[in-house]
Amino acid sequence: MAKKQSSAEKRHRRSEELRLRNKSVKSSVRTSTKKFVVLAQKSEPGSAETEIALKDMIKKIDTAAQKGIIKKNTAARKKSRMQKLFNTVKAAQ
Repeated sequence: MAKKQSSAEKRHRRSEELRLRNKSVKSSVRTSTKKFVVLAQKSEPGSAETEIALKDMIKKIDTAAQKGIIKKNTAARKKSRMQKLFNTVKAAQ
């Protein structure tokens, strides 16, 4: 019977830690995006609250992209779509 390699066990533990950390960051990005979309579709979309939500969402997306959790083009696409939504709603007001 072969012995278990301690380096393999350590690598498995480390990959599990990273997976959980990445999962929480992705979840945070999705939550902030949903929060912004809900605020943008409310009756007062041009409010300061919506702008703060947009800035918070952009910050979280940039952080995730910088850490390599999401790709930089994905981050750019998400930010672009949300900014476009914000501008459309603001112009319609």
